[in-house]
Amino acid sequence: MQSLEEIRQQAEAAVSAAVDLKSLDACRVHFLGKKGLLTEYMKTLGQLSPEERPAAGQKINAVKQVIQGLIEERDTIFKQSQIDDQLASEKIDITLAGRGQEAGSIHPVSQAFADLRSILTRMGFVFMEGPEIEDDYHNFAALNIPPLHPARAMQDTFYFPDGMLLRTHMSPVQIRAMHKLKPPMRMAALGRVYRRDFDVTHTPMFHQMEWLVIDEGITFANLKWLLKEFLQEFFNIDAAIRLRPSYFPFTEPSAEVDMGCLKCSGKGCRICKHTGWLEVLGCGMVHPNVLNGAGIDSEVYSGFAIGAGIDRLAMLKYGIPDLRSLFENDLRFLAQF
Repeated sequence: MQSLEEIRQQAEAAVSAAVDLKSLDACRVHFLGKKGLLTEYMKTLGQLSPEERPAAGQKINAVKQVIQGLIEERDTIFKQSQIDDQLASEKIDITLAGRGQEAGSIHPVSQAFADLRSILTRMGFVFMEGPEIEDDYHNFAALNIPPLHPARAMQDTFYFPDGMLLRTHMSPVQIRAMHKLKPPMRMAALGRVYRRDFDVTHTPMFHQMEWLVIDEGITFANLKWLLKEFLQEFFNIDAAIRLRPSYFPFTEPSAEVDMGCLKCSGKGCRICKHTGWLEVLGCGMVHPNVLNGAGIDSEVYSGFAIGAGIDRLAMLKYGIPDLRSLFENDLRFLAQF
């Protein structure tokens, strides 16, 4: 067993001479690896008699444990040295000047939402919400848009296999409000809507608001007054407005609302296509079929509805030329706000 003692002495010398983890691992392989000296020595046990093997095996295991202990101790020293070196090289000089921070900004659509809620709250509106995945009844049928009606082709709807759909406007919330509330009512809904369209002025997902006012004696004059008050407060100018006859299945009469161009004050420019007017929203008196379908007597009550694209209002207010800029998350664009 003299050579076993020599192996231990060689291992002690080799481990002490190791200068890094790589050379230490080489020592481990040389003495304890599959073809290491101690492993090869272990194979000589077969040459001994059965009576001699237990004692020889114990001595070999004792030397193996000694060598493993030396290697683990040296390994701990090297790893701690690495950590110390890393901490020393990565220390922070707390006397250095700070990197500085840039203040964030509110997204123009989020700002438009906040402005609308503030204005409508002061006007006495209550806010309601509805599901973004709607059924045909609330999105079309209850709004006087029966199957095969031409207005359905205008919506470019996203349908699901079970017949459900992504709402194409906020008007379904109007139907839910009429079923839930009793006149008089003054309701507003703001949220996301979806249509299969994408260009400079359209995106597959955009934001709309819907207002609904129902009471006895409501007329188109009430609608016009409210529009004037709202546009003046939202855009913070005394803008002229005009109403052009239009068509929506759920209102009668219906109108498109134009406002004097914010850029040229009605004189004519590229923004308003030299007309002096900017289209801002649609509106109309709630159709009697819609009122009756929701259980409200159209002989007693009347009302009006207003629908507008929140993204378009934000574009007009902040002078944004391309609707897609609102959704591309370009920091250079957002930093302007």
